[in-house]
Amino acid sequence: MTLTDSLLTGLECRRCCTTLPADRLVGSCPTCGHTLFATYDLDRARELRVWERFPERDRTLWRYRELLPVQQEENVVTLGEGGTPAIRLVELPELPGVELWLKDDGEMPTGSFKARGMAVAVSRATELGAASLFVPSAGNAGLALAAYGARAGRPVRIYLPEDTPPEIPRICRMYGAEVVAVPGTIREAGETARAREKGSGGFDLSTLREPYRVEGKKTMGYEIFERFRDSRMPDAVVYPTGGGTGLVGMYKAFQELQRMGQLEHFPRLISVQMEGCAPVVRALDAGEAAVRPWEHPHTVAPGLLVPAPFSSERILEALRETHGSGVTVADRDLPEAMERLGKLHGVSAAPEGAATYAALPALFREGRIRAGERILLYNTGSGALWDTAALRRQVEA
Repeated sequence: MTLTDSLLTGLECRRCCTTLPADRLVGSCPTCGHTLFATYDLDRARELRVWERFPERDRTLWRYRELLPVQQEENVVTLGEGGTPAIRLVELPELPGVELWLKDDGEMPTGSFKARGMAVAVSRATELGAASLFVPSAGNAGLALAAYGARAGRPVRIYLPEDTPPEIPRICRMYGAEVVAVPGTIREAGETARAREKGSGGFDLSTLREPYRVEGKKTMGYEIFERFRDSRMPDAVVYPTGGGTGLVGMYKAFQELQRMGQLEHFPRLISVQMEGCAPVVRALDAGEAAVRPWEHPHTVAPGLLVPAPFSSERILEALRETHGSGVTVADRDLPEAMERLGKLHGVSAAPEGAATYAALPALFREGRIRAGERILLYNTGSGALWDTAALRRQVEA
């Protein structure tokens, strides 16, 4: 048995202040039902100067093992995830003076940033004795769980909206997962999953309904810090928002870095959603504490078709506490954004990641990004499974 030297201390609910030990399999807060977050001995991390150790390790997210929850190295389930590039983009004439970068998680093992969360969540669930795993998904989370569940030797069930592109369930089945098609959006997929799985012994890995997917997602923030710490951090990170775990994770990473004396000023977090499904942006603009479910949600970007993200208070907190903002884009803008990212910058992006690029003109026009700033777009997934011509026909139909 080889220890990871994890500094995990327990679990906490930020809504009702319940605290729990981290030595048992648990989903959401048993007191109020909201998200539980892992806590670490950050004073000890600062004393040990753990950041000095990371550059000597392999460029996977497990280089941050002291600040991740897995206790024994033998329980780490990995496909080499993490360490994705942040690349400088060509300067755009419509954004004069803006220094534009892109963090490309399309290069992850399963083609999206979901590999981060699932690698850590599956590792920890396996370590704590989960016999089987399930998740409702718009696509990429299902792919990631199918792959990491196979790697861990655990049965997996994926609940997908029935109009999910056929490549997704096909690949999930290739990994050995059981796929259940559900009418409606990911909201209905989640309701069906939790009803069917009740009493089955399956462990729910839904977004923010267990403590450890966000721990994998926080490595996004750690990697941004490592890439830019020797020059200067981005002034803003522009992020496509569906379930919102990435925003929560990056904000958690920045908080932990600050506690360890490594980071003074946080980048502004900017949420991008679609005109046909923008519950986070609406709640942010209205000054509301939580989202209201979006009525009649629709968009061609499946990862952004989340009408009522769980634990939305934490998403809004991340945006407000970093002095961030939100913006919407139209479906019709996505095919062109995907093509421009490919032809001008050599980046393959799915519609969700391309939404951040499509949002740039409005963000600049409204003064939310400015000349002289360093702006980082987050591309959450590869465009390899997407045909922009077919997407354009779908948008125009």
